[in-house]
Amino acid sequence: MARLLLIAGDFVEDYELMVPFQALQAMGHTVDAVCPDKREGDTIKTAIHDFEGDQTYSEKPGHNFALNATFGDIDPADYDALVIPGGRAPEYLRLNTRVLELVAHFFEHDKPVAAICHGAQLMAAAVSLKGYRVSAYPACAPEVKLAGGDFADIPVDQAVTSGRLVTAPAWPAHPEWLKQFHALL
Repeated sequence: MARLLLIAGDFVEDYELMVPFQALQAMGHTVDAVCPDKREGDTIKTAIHDFEGDQTYSEKPGHNFALNATFGDIDPADYDALVIPGGRAPEYLRLNTRVLELVAHFFEHDKPVAAICHGAQLMAAAVSLKGYRVSAYPACAPEVKLAGGDFADIPVDQAVTSGRLVTAPAWPAHPEWLKQFHALL
């Protein structure tokens, strides 16, 4: 089975972190969850985003999530694939040079990448998305397009595979997103 790197940060979307972390382990993969400036055993705060009929999602406090690996010890060459959950975390993670280098490594070495929701912000800051069809939370469409990607405006419960990249608009797409990602692994 594959060894996967999951990059998270405070206020990552709770479901987009917890569900893939647990589901990919249940499939037999090893998943290391890391956050800049954090060590194995440290926790990050998550947020629950819901779609309640407003113009955008609502946000509520989520769980504290314990990381199982140390960011400073990560060597991307040790990993087969990358998972980028959404929420507000990618907005800040994209300011970290080391995070951008990690994301770029997976694209440069043609390794599978799964990104959901606002994860597109992190990819758009790290690499060119030219030649990729990319789904994300609709508010991220301008960034996908500015990074050269073809924004895929798909239903919230769907996902799209483009090369070695699997993307989805939000957590209701987990079944499709994880199924397509697992197929690449």
